Amino acid sequence: MGLGLRRALLPELLAADPAPFDFLECAPDNWVGIGGLAAEQLRTLSRRVPLTCHGLSLSLGGVAPLDREFLAATRRFLDAHEVALYSEHLSWCDDGAQLYELLPLPHSEEAVRHVAARIRQAQDALGRRIAIENVSRYATPPAGASPMSEADFVRAVLAEADCDLLLDVNNVQVNALNVGVDARAFIAAMPSARIACLHVAGHDTHESGLRIDTHGRPVDEAVWALLAHAYACHGPRPTLLERDSQLPPLAVLADELARIRAVRDAATAMPA
Repeated sequence: MGLGLRRALLPELLAADPAPFDFLECAPDNWVGIGGLAAEQLRTLSRRVPLTCHGLSLSLGGVAPLDREFLAATRRFLDAHEVALYSEHLSWCDDGAQLYELLPLPHSEEAVRHVAARIRQAQDALGRRIAIENVSRYATPPAGASPMSEADFVRAVLAEADCDLLLDVNNVQVNALNVGVDARAFIAAMPSARIACLHVAGHDTHESGLRIDTHGRPVDEAVWALLAHAYACHGPRPTLLERDSQLPPLAVLADELARIRAVRDAATAMPA
C-alpha cells in the first residue's frame, strides 16, 4: 500500500521504522529542480522504498504543445529515482498559463484521437508507458458535447494511446454524486489488464451538495465499498492513499493504510 509523499510528512516518513507503507508517490512537478535538504531527504526515502510519480501539469488534453523541456527534466527525475510508474490526468489544465485545475475533456471520438496522440508523444519523451487517471467532474457538459459515456471514452483512450490506467476510486464516487455516473458499473467496465494502480482519498461536500475532490479528509465509507468492488472486479492492485491537506499524524494515515490492506484481503478472498 502506498502513501502520497508530502513535505510536511518528511520527518515522520524518514523516522518510520517499520514503515507502514510499501511505496511512496510524489509529484515530480513539485520536485524537479529542488535541491538542498529536501532533495537529500527524498533521495534517502527513494533508496528505502519504491517511489512512484504522479504528474500535475502536462495538460494531456490541452491544445498547447507539450512542454518538451519539462518532459526531459521529468524523465531525468524518474530515471534518477528508478521510478517504475508515472501517471498523469486525463484532463487539461493549461490555457496559455497553468489554470491549477484539472478540467475534464468532452467524451468524443475527436477528443480520443487528440489526447491519445499527446499521450503517445509524452510516452516517447519519457521513455516509458504512463498511466492516465480518470478525473472528477463538477458539471454535466452541454447536450451533444459528449456523445460517448465516460467509461467508453476512457477505454477508447487507453486502446488508442496504448497506455495504462490509474483508477481513482474516489473520483468515481465524486462523479456518481455530482453527475450521476453509475460508480459500480464504471469500475466494472474498466479493462483489468490496463489497471496499474488504484487511488483512494477523501472529499469535501460544498453547502450546495457538490462533492469536491480535495484529498483533505479521511476516506469515506462509500469509497471503501467501491474499493472492495474494484478489487473484486480486477484483483489486487497497488493502492495509494492520497492526503493533500489537513494532514494528520502518520499514525492516523497508517490506520487508513491498514484498512486498505484489510479491504483488499477480504475482497480478494471471496469466492468467485
